[in-house]
Amino acid sequence: MTNIKNIETTKSPRISVAPMMDWTTKDYRYFARLFNPNVVLYTEMVTTGAIIHGDAPRHLNFNQQEHPIVLQLGGSDPKELATCSKMAQDWGYDEINLNVGCPSDRVQNNKIGACLMAEPELVAECIASMQNAVQIPVHVKHRIGIDDMQSYEEMLHFVDTVAQTGCTHFVVHARIALLKGLSPKENREVPPLRYEDVYRLKQDRPHLFIEINGGIKTVAETKTHLEHVDGVMIGREAYHNPYLLAELGELWNLDMPDRFEIMQQMLPYIQQRLAEGAPLSIITRHILGLFQNLPGARKWRQALSGGNAKTFADVEQAIDNIQAAMKRTEDYLREAQL
Repeated sequence: MTNIKNIETTKSPRISVAPMMDWTTKDYRYFARLFNPNVVLYTEMVTTGAIIHGDAPRHLNFNQQEHPIVLQLGGSDPKELATCSKMAQDWGYDEINLNVGCPSDRVQNNKIGACLMAEPELVAECIASMQNAVQIPVHVKHRIGIDDMQSYEEMLHFVDTVAQTGCTHFVVHARIALLKGLSPKENREVPPLRYEDVYRLKQDRPHLFIEINGGIKTVAETKTHLEHVDGVMIGREAYHNPYLLAELGELWNLDMPDRFEIMQQMLPYIQQRLAEGAPLSIITRHILGLFQNLPGARKWRQALSGGNAKTFADVEQAIDNIQAAMKRTEDYLREAQL
C-alpha cells in the first residue's frame, strides 16, 4: 500500500536530530525541543523484540512536547515490524523509520541495521508490511553502501527496490559501512563522506524525498546541503552542542532563545523526573553541552559533573545545585565579556 500521508507534515525545510543509542533518550529530546519547535526528533533505535517481548511503555513512552517525533525501529521480520508500527501509531508517534544503517556486530547478528542493505527485497517487504499496518509515514535510514556493495549503482538499486512499495522518503548516511573490520565508532569516522552520491540520488530520483546525514556540524553546512537535497539530519553535533538547534532557527526566521531561559524551562521537567526516582546524573549528562563554545562551558560542565551532582537524593537540593551552577556560569560569562 502506498504511504499516502507524506512526510511534509513537518515545517519546511526538514531538519532532524539523528537517532543515537544511549543519547536521544526522552530526557535529551525534551531538552532539545526547547531550542527549536520545528526540528524533527528521533528516538534511539528500538528493536521489535524489545517492544513485543519486553517493557513496551519503557521503550515507547515520550513527552507530548517532543512532537514531531519519529520512532526508529530495528528488525527484519515483516510481521513483527508491522505489529510494532501499529503500536507506535497508537502510542502517538508522527512517523516510523526502519534502521538499515547501524553497523554494530550485535545488531548484525540479529539481522538488523546496515547488513540489510544486502537484501533490498527483504527491506521492501518489511516497509510494505509496516505501511499496510499504519496511516502515518514510514521511511528508511540507510548507508550509501556496505562492504563489497560500495558503488552508487548498488545504492540506487536498493532505493529503487524499496521505493516500489510507495516509500518516498530516504534518509541517507553519506558513508559506506564496513561491517567486517571496523567498530561502530570507526564506521562513523573512517569511511570518507561521499555527499555527491546523495546529491546524485536526488538528481536521479527527483520525486523522492532525500534527507542527507553524516558529519554535518554548522548552519552554513546545512544550508549548502539544502541546495541539493530535501532535508538534513544532524547527529552528534546536535548532542554535544545543542545550541546549534537554536541557531538553525534562522531557517524558519525564529528568534534565538537565551540559554539561561532554556534552563529555566528545563528545571520543572528535571524536578518532575527526580520526583519519579530518576537519578540526577542521567538527566544532567544531556545538558552538559549547553554552553559549548562559550567561555563558561567548562565551568558549567564542572558544576554539573561533580560528585555531589550525581549523588543528591533530595529533589530541592538537586534543583538548588543546578541553579547555583547556572549563576556561576552566568557570572563567569559576564566577567569574560568585560
